[in-house]
Amino acid sequence: MFAPQNVLPMTDIDSYLSFALKLFMVFGLTFEIPVVTLLLILTGVVSIQSLEDKRRYIIVGCFAVAAVVTPPDGVSMLMLAIPMWLLFELGLFLAKVLIKEEHSPALASDTGLSKE
Repeated sequence: MFAPQNVLPMTDIDSYLSFALKLFMVFGLTFEIPVVTLLLILTGVVSIQSLEDKRRYIIVGCFAVAAVVTPPDGVSMLMLAIPMWLLFELGLFLAKVLIKEEHSPALASDTGLSKE
């Protein structure tokens, strides 16, 4: 630390609580990414294919958001950006599974392959 010995670094409680609350909110919202991804796909706002095509931009966006909302060090940015990216991929995977399950019974009944 580069401070004179007679100066003690003191953290203001208001700024600390503001910082902690901001990080809690950001990390809390991060875990809503799969839900938002699923809702956007299931409501037809966006398709799975368009999200897959824009995957590289979404990853860059995750890192940009993480760089803005975290303290200025690489570790905390990575600790937010990588889970955001993986949770997006989880939402995309779950959407593929749900869409496939939705279409499977319809295809079986159309082709006469149902077990009824």
